[in-house]
Amino acid sequence: MWLVVGLGNPGTEYAGNRHNIGFMAVDDLVRRHSFSGWRAKYSGELADGEIAGQRVLALKPMTYMNRSGQSVGEVARFFKIAPENIIVLHDELELPPGKLRTKQGGGHAGHNGLRDIDAHVGNNYWRVRLGIGRPHDKALVHKWVLGDFGKADEVWLDPFLQAVSKNIALLLKGDHAGFQNKVTLATQPPKPKKADPARPADGMATPAGAQKPAASAPNTTMAAAFAAAKPEGKL
Repeated sequence: MWLVVGLGNPGTEYAGNRHNIGFMAVDDLVRRHSFSGWRAKYSGELADGEIAGQRVLALKPMTYMNRSGQSVGEVARFFKIAPENIIVLHDELELPPGKLRTKQGGGHAGHNGLRDIDAHVGNNYWRVRLGIGRPHDKALVHKWVLGDFGKADEVWLDPFLQAVSKNIALLLKGDHAGFQNKVTLATQPPKPKKADPARPADGMATPAGAQKPAASAPNTTMAAAFAAAKPEGKL
């Protein structure tokens, strides 16, 4: 059994925040894989379903970000889920928007949600770091994190969340590099098509096997006659 946790803050006033991208990601996962409806349990909202033949619990802690570990700990203890089978989806300032990295263990890097989970279940769980970027001015970080995604973010945000939920089976199988690659390929802009060298600028292709017409040789006789007849002087 696996536990997939999305981090965020409860309440409509926080729903569109960058800090809530973990909630958004786990919501998309529950929809895509037809999990049960959310139900209030273990200091959070819990849904369950199956991905790639494995039972998966999805959790959104309702304790606010800095108390996320309380809910995660309750679920992990009740269902006897080891930290190695817990995946936490959370926002990451140090990654550009729409980029991600997976990691097991390590420090919390000042993220209060991870800090509290560490205190309740240890730090040997898996983290999926979802990039939200950071402002140029360090003083604006708090406002940035608790600010809503903008209209321009729709270009990358929805495809990003969909790619994460669509390919999460690879994480359950232990293929973390494959998961990252699949998400990257699904969210990067398409490469521009190379021009076809056999197609002239006027859009008419040269038929296969046909020879291009040779350039006409200049008519030296006519050119000489024209030059002789041309009057001297300014135009």
